[in-house]
Amino acid sequence: MVTNLNPLNNPICLAEPRRLTQFSSWHEHIPFAMFLIDILRPKVIVELGTFYGDSYCAFCQAVRDLDINTSCYAIDTWLGDHHTGTYGQEVLADLRTHHDPLYAKFSKLIQSSFNEALSQFKDGTIDLLHIDGFHSYEVVRHDFEMWLPKMTKEGVILFHDINIFERDFGVWRLWNELKKRYLHFDFTHGSGLGVLAVGKDYPKEFRELVDVSGEDVIAIRNLFFMLGQRLTLKTRQCKLVEIEQKLTTTNEEAKKWWLNSQEAWSKWSETNQRLVELQQKLTEANEEAKKWWLNSQEAWSKWSETNQRLVELQQKLK
Repeated sequence: MVTNLNPLNNPICLAEPRRLTQFSSWHEHIPFAMFLIDILRPKVIVELGTFYGDSYCAFCQAVRDLDINTSCYAIDTWLGDHHTGTYGQEVLADLRTHHDPLYAKFSKLIQSSFNEALSQFKDGTIDLLHIDGFHSYEVVRHDFEMWLPKMTKEGVILFHDINIFERDFGVWRLWNELKKRYLHFDFTHGSGLGVLAVGKDYPKEFRELVDVSGEDVIAIRNLFFMLGQRLTLKTRQCKLVEIEQKLTTTNEEAKKWWLNSQEAWSKWSETNQRLVELQQKLTEANEEAKKWWLNSQEAWSKWSETNQRLVELQQKLK
């Protein structure tokens, strides 16, 4: 089958993301995420597990740039877990600083567990759901089953990390089960991303995406890999620039320390030289004092002898 699907007809996938932190493994999927927003035109987007918000802000950026009437919701405790590690409120605060001025009119950051947030959404209201929370098989299956009733007849669910098989990650296992039951497409780069069609009615371009096979699958994967790879390289370049700046600062500080230490050494040398000179003078003074003491002792002895002789002479004169 030869598909007519051409992602480059949707230039939003070439957009430069406004948020690229150093902490996301999702960067390589951002071009596809923006493309997906363009072809689906979802009315409601929900993300489960947002962390630093690179993926979520990509959704929001596409909604804003495409001027789509969409409501977006990010759900996370922003406390961390066994896989991400624990962290403080600074992560959410940093995300709000970027998010609120740009997207607050149509987007909401909900600090909550996934289960607690369920009641905020009616059944059959979510068009695009991104599941990227805790990655064990049991938990991600629970998330899928609990949120599935919330999906519309055009519903699409994204699963990140379907290509990680280490530790207790189990998204790959659930993905292998689900893709037997639903139309789907998946990417192997960027830790893997699964695209699951859980509804029935879809736009033509999305239907072509999940219907492709053979060489078309490889072509689409390669295209989005290359588009995503440039973002990974950009992030690494920014990191290298940051490291270079830190090294420059460290070198400048080391140079200052060296100059200061040289100055301190020079002052210490001068002070030490003065101490040596003073020590020499003190030694000379001690020698002089010793000589004076000896001379005074000798003079005293002579005076005593003379005085004794005077006493004796005085006695004889009497």
